[in-house]
Amino acid sequence: MADRLSSLDASFLYLEDNTTPMHVGSVMTFKPPQEGFEYDNVLDLVSNRIAFVPRYRQKVRFTPGRISNPVWVDDRDFDITYHVRRSALPKPGTTAQLEEFVGRIQSRALDRSRPLWELYLVEGLQGGRFAIVTKTHQALVDGVNAIDIGQVIVDPEASREDQIPQTWRPRAEPSSVELLADSVWSAVRRPGRALSEGVSAISNVHTLGRRVMGTATDVLGAIARTATSPAPSSPLNTSGGGYRRFVMLESKLADYQKVRSRVTTPTANEHITVHDVVLAAVAGGLRAWLMARGQAVDSGATVRAMVPVSTHSIDDESEADQVTACFVDLPVGEPNARMRLHQVAYAMQQQVDSRTAVGARSLSALSGFAPPTLHSLGARLGSAMSRRMFNLVITNVPGPQHKMYAADAEMVGSCPVIPLGKGQALAIGLTSYNGKVFVGLTADRDTMPDVEMLGQCIEEALSELMIES
Repeated sequence: MADRLSSLDASFLYLEDNTTPMHVGSVMTFKPPQEGFEYDNVLDLVSNRIAFVPRYRQKVRFTPGRISNPVWVDDRDFDITYHVRRSALPKPGTTAQLEEFVGRIQSRALDRSRPLWELYLVEGLQGGRFAIVTKTHQALVDGVNAIDIGQVIVDPEASREDQIPQTWRPRAEPSSVELLADSVWSAVRRPGRALSEGVSAISNVHTLGRRVMGTATDVLGAIARTATSPAPSSPLNTSGGGYRRFVMLESKLADYQKVRSRVTTPTANEHITVHDVVLAAVAGGLRAWLMARGQAVDSGATVRAMVPVSTHSIDDESEADQVTACFVDLPVGEPNARMRLHQVAYAMQQQVDSRTAVGARSLSALSGFAPPTLHSLGARLGSAMSRRMFNLVITNVPGPQHKMYAADAEMVGSCPVIPLGKGQALAIGLTSYNGKVFVGLTADRDTMPDVEMLGQCIEEALSELMIES
């Protein structure tokens, strides 16, 4: 029997077009060891670690007539040097130059005739640093059969690689006749599944996403409740092109913790988390950005975010194995920073108390939620939902609060790259790592040329929170 893609995985292939590349990514920056870190080092590292994720040596084959979902087949011509690439920034190797590089490569769709991932070693950053930039298709990262390649190559301790036994031997690629026969045999053995896959192949993507996600009762309930109140109109929901801009922000985790501690009192019924502070800073940044654009922002204005989050606090070092997906109306119309924070905290608490949030068990049943791939799976969740339900996706992953290494190179930063769905101009990913919070803003190049200004507005909103709290 063929290793067939699930309907949800297949939907990300059907979703993709020239304006909507469906891959997620990350930008990890490193401080090299004294002996240096070259392309051969990263090539050896990935070549060794790929034994843990065999899916990264498989490609997608569509069945004749697309009568059933595509299948994964071994790439008998797999070439690791095609996927692990080398690049360099011109002097002076600034953060802005790295952001431009990331925006350009994330705009290009992955080659479907090969395994659906790429990894770039980017040399020439200021201070002798280098970056590793990843691209992985959402059809590939399901949290069960494959996790993000960026999570495979880092460890909590610095060390030179011990060779992992390479036992992979590619199987013969099935012919079109064999794929067709397997689809027919599958239909005979599982007629219900075949009918579902047949409908998936001809259905529009939104119907497909709703049907797949409807397999979890909690998810269906969340969709039904949110659908009764569609997301407000926003300049964040426009039809753009396929080109991207990318902006990275870096701040201290301690700043968010200080805000939380200042507004939290022992007698208050309200429970404010660091994650609430993060969302309040984003809300304040969006407010300032909208006003700078000349957008009318009345006192009741909101921006609805779809937020897959861990139920642990962002500064909790335990693993993010408890996950909820919430629809949060960010109060961009509220002029007072402290009041914005209380409104966000209240909205998040209401989500959990009213069971509007999707529980961890339901999410696990859908896509095998795992901490290393939370950003990828959060993006998958957002892409499978109708754009009418929210204005943007915000993923937030509590990362380790200790140093991580690629071989013996210390990682000094990790920033997520979240894809844009149709009708979306902005997606935001946040990760905490080793005492810092890293924010990645992915924006449509044509409709959001001022995404850098939004980044500045978010930083100023955090400063405002620190002053007013």
